[in-house]
Amino acid sequence: MTLEAIFSFSGALALLGWAALLAGPWMPVWSDRIAGWIVPALIAVAYSALVLAFFGEAEGGFGSLEEVAQLFASRPVLLAGWLHYLAFDLLVGAWEAREGRRRSVPFLFVVPCFAATFLVGPGGFLLFLVVRAAAGRRAALSA
Repeated sequence: MTLEAIFSFSGALALLGWAALLAGPWMPVWSDRIAGWIVPALIAVAYSALVLAFFGEAEGGFGSLEEVAQLFASRPVLLAGWLHYLAFDLLVGAWEAREGRRRSVPFLFVVPCFAATFLVGPGGFLLFLVVRAAAGRRAALSA
């Protein structure tokens, strides 16, 4: 399988996970399984294979920004980095869905957090924390 094929397949797989999160109100157990376990695990298999096969021969490292730039100049390592983002952003989205249900955050308030987490990872996580706090405050005020 080529790097380009792994990239395309993994992107489609991640989108399946995000779609499962959007269907969460109607199938919460399967949403949790698909987005919080199955899809990230499949992406992690590809990630691990790339790291095991190519990381040792790539130049660079994590000691400085220049070393990181050298490391990601390797296309297989760059793809592994992308897979890392796909898997972990989806795991954060799955946590947002579970935490939103647990804290009774209205699902329509969580959906924009999914979009932000998908597009800008930590920014979406931060947005969810704000939404969760606001929803909790609103619930406390109405009690």
